[in-house]
Amino acid sequence: MICYSRTTSDNKDFQKLVEALDAELRIIDGEDHLFYAQLNKTDGIRHVIVAYEDSTAVGCGAIREYGEEIMEVKRMYVQTAHRGKGVAFGVLSELEKWAAELKYKKCILETGDKQIAAINLYQKSGYNSMENFGKYQGIGNSVCFEKLLE
Repeated sequence: MICYSRTTSDNKDFQKLVEALDAELRIIDGEDHLFYAQLNKTDGIRHVIVAYEDSTAVGCGAIREYGEEIMEVKRMYVQTAHRGKGVAFGVLSELEKWAAELKYKKCILETGDKQIAAINLYQKSGYNSMENFGKYQGIGNSVCFEKLLE
């Protein structure tokens, strides 16, 4: 059974999962990784979800305030052995629920155009394509999404 825990970016399990995410993204992003790495710092994130199976951390995600009514979804990751089991969907749902509880009206996010599984997750979760925002404007291999929260 998967349990979802609210925490912060100081959580050691979150930090280990982010290390694994970054290692994977170094391969996927290639020479573009340094650009994206600077946009994905985790210091001081106050809203993190870590997914646990028994006592093992298997996935994570975070939200960070982007604007007055907008949260940005960051650092979504599920360990390879746990993919395809609904963990990412659960993490994303918990992040959206938390953002709504905090009175935010919308979540936005960016992912790479090579990350097909992530794109499929976001589309199946009700996210719609949007113009690239912030530092992702003009970046051809970035894909941005948004979702209004209920």
